[in-house]
Amino acid sequence: MNSDKQLLSKAKIVVVGNGMVGHHFVEEMAKNSDYEITVLSAESRLAYDRVYLSSYFSGKTAEDLALTTPEHYDELGVIFKTNAKVTNIDKLAKVVTTESGDSFEYDKLILATGSYPFVPPIPGGDVEHSLVYRTIDDLEAIQASADVSKVGVVIGGGLLGLEAAKAVKELGLETHVVEFAPQLMAVQVDGGGGRLLKTKIEELGVQVHTSKGTTKIVAGDKLRYKLCFSDDTELETDLILFSAGIRPYDNLAREFDLEIGARGGIVIDNQCKTSDDDIYAIGECALWNNFIYGLVAPGYNMAKVAVKDICGEEAEFTGADMSTKLKLMGVEVGSIGDAHAKTEGSLTYTYENQPEGVYKKIVVSADKTKMLGAVLIGDTAEYDSLLQYMLNAIDLPEAPEGLILPMAGDKPTLGVDALPDTATICSCHNVTKGDIIAAIDCGAVDVGQVKSGTKAGSGCGGCAALVKSVADNEFEKRGVEVKKDICEHFAYSRKELFDIVSVEKIKTFDELLNSHGRGLGCEICKPVAASVLASVWNDYILKKPHLSLQDTNDTYLGNMQKDGTYSVVPRIAGGEITPDKLIVLGQVAKKYNLYTKITGGARVDLFGARVEQLPPIWKELVDAGFETGHAYGKSLRTVKSCVGSTWCRYGVQDSMTMAIDLENRYKGLRAPHKIKFGVSGCTRECAEAQGKDIGIIATENGWNLFVGGNGGMKPRHGDLFATDLDDDTLVKYVDRILMFYVQTGDRLQRTSVWMDNLEGGLAYLQDVIMKDSLGITDALEEQMAAIVGSYQCEWKTTLEDPEALKRFQPFVNSDKSDSNIQFVTEREQIRPARGEEKIAVTFITEVESDTTEKEAVAEEA
Repeated sequence: MNSDKQLLSKAKIVVVGNGMVGHHFVEEMAKNSDYEITVLSAESRLAYDRVYLSSYFSGKTAEDLALTTPEHYDELGVIFKTNAKVTNIDKLAKVVTTESGDSFEYDKLILATGSYPFVPPIPGGDVEHSLVYRTIDDLEAIQASADVSKVGVVIGGGLLGLEAAKAVKELGLETHVVEFAPQLMAVQVDGGGGRLLKTKIEELGVQVHTSKGTTKIVAGDKLRYKLCFSDDTELETDLILFSAGIRPYDNLAREFDLEIGARGGIVIDNQCKTSDDDIYAIGECALWNNFIYGLVAPGYNMAKVAVKDICGEEAEFTGADMSTKLKLMGVEVGSIGDAHAKTEGSLTYTYENQPEGVYKKIVVSADKTKMLGAVLIGDTAEYDSLLQYMLNAIDLPEAPEGLILPMAGDKPTLGVDALPDTATICSCHNVTKGDIIAAIDCGAVDVGQVKSGTKAGSGCGGCAALVKSVADNEFEKRGVEVKKDICEHFAYSRKELFDIVSVEKIKTFDELLNSHGRGLGCEICKPVAASVLASVWNDYILKKPHLSLQDTNDTYLGNMQKDGTYSVVPRIAGGEITPDKLIVLGQVAKKYNLYTKITGGARVDLFGARVEQLPPIWKELVDAGFETGHAYGKSLRTVKSCVGSTWCRYGVQDSMTMAIDLENRYKGLRAPHKIKFGVSGCTRECAEAQGKDIGIIATENGWNLFVGGNGGMKPRHGDLFATDLDDDTLVKYVDRILMFYVQTGDRLQRTSVWMDNLEGGLAYLQDVIMKDSLGITDALEEQMAAIVGSYQCEWKTTLEDPEALKRFQPFVNSDKSDSNIQFVTEREQIRPARGEEKIAVTFITEVESDTTEKEAVAEEA
């Protein structure tokens, strides 16, 4: 423990503000024991993660979002005060005073006051349910308002506005976004990207209104308020959420004579000092080179520079890259460098795939040798590579367009070996490739230790994959075994988790996390655990312990379509169906006005079902003898077949019976990815079996078995695994192959990639399955038998569970349908209405109330 004399000798650092940047400064400053640090937070709680604020409405708590605790600050020797708003700075005496009258002396003062939401001065905007989206307290106010509201409007279509819209949508309200500019996210993406982003956001059930200037807010006719726009249109709502940008919280600097920029912000130099040498400003309150950075990464960099300057080390803040990768309402968005191609002479390459909802653009120099910027919407797989090309001025390949175009062959790749040691890997914490290598030099032996030592990947998380690639590459160079951890919460591969669950008979994710993991889990490990648990135990996936692990499709037991409706896909084994069942499908489709289509897998898909219609539709189908087709799951989808020897004059085996038997055997089997079968009755291959994960082709002497085929962007024929198999041997081999794949496949890995990645490939797999080289075939067969024996139709189980049925409603607070889901007729069937075809719909609830009141009066009379 420090003596009083030692404490008196320490220089005093006072930090005003305990947001993400202020907290980062404290963590860095506390590494030097020569300073006494005092933190003054105006909020009622210590630092928390604002980047993931919207997760509060999907189950995260304030504790989950916390970046620190009182106990942690005590360990660091940091003095802290909450509810301590600073109201006075005496620069001569070097004392700050809080609203409660407490005073604190300082040698160096750090202003990390952040920013506040900009609320446009709209007449009528200061009303009860007019809110902002910035703090946890704001979230609690939004929750309270949503509890008594049906419709919410977010004013502002930038990054924060779309995050706010996600929150409103998750609260069960009909959601609108109003943006003054002609596109969403105008700062980060170009016109083409903004157009596609709008379409994708609307497909998720949020109505977007661009080029709308709100002139006033008045009382609504049907709802609580009415927004009046400059083009004489109107929009009614119950809740108004302003997210129209931020303004620097620079009031202290204004009041106590620190230099302020013409449009706000505390002016700082390259050492993050203000006009007073003993006062620093960092984060969103700071103005450097007439620019305010609204991202956390530049603020972290400023914090590090300020710490080094205070400690007498040389350091400069010279600006920051504003590239960003994120997921907005499930839509992947990436913006790099000069996204708008403002550089003189720059050239652009653009790829757009409207059916798949993908837009990609790169901006290159006039000589096509350097990357200047990029926009990625719907697919950000190339973000890390494109960013490194830009940040490190790496020469582009001869055909730069190959970096974003889907190609039959391999794309040009930028391996981590090509990156210089100065390449920035983690922008949030300014961690370079060299820093990662230095951490390994200092003894880090796995990716987790690299992250702990450098903080890489602990900010926004967008660099996690690249951090792992760089670290793993360096470990492999040094002959260190590279662990295939699925994420930071589990130090195991999917295969290892499968073994743990099987051997220890673990039945839930919480059990697995408590015994073999850490933290709370994430979007990577939860679906993996869900798949493993289902593969091992075949339990009902919507039981309460499993429900939070499922994605949207599994949660609603149907594939969500582009307009927010769902597909209904009953199982039709082998494509064989009786006339009576065909009639039932027709009756159901007609009754609920569903689009019907015969699929490539020989099934009938019904499209356009609203979420509230799913239970009654499936009730009719289950009563008629149908089962779920698992079109929503990473499981067996279809077994496609020709009619075989039963009808076809060329058929040499009964492919229909084999297909039906196989589909009924493996239905419900959960796997790392979807699985498709094909069974052809002769070598004419009408069922296209060689393009399937499991392909079976009849011969005069039995069946030829193919493994590892797939369609997609890189189609692949399956490899011939065995020839002339009898029925029993065929089924035995398929049992073993599928269960071996389920046990050892990586997450989201198709059978084709899995087999190619096996050491020894096809030959190795043949030895395991046919020669029992690992001595595991009996176990594989037993496990498959357990899965087959425990099958249940998930929709039948759901219909028998009143609690499970409660989730099938469009809004939490209303039984009305989602008015954004609209159809038009084309070729005598429905299809989703496009933006220009939709009509405004307003639910008139007052009429119903008046009628009820009149009926009550009549009854009294």
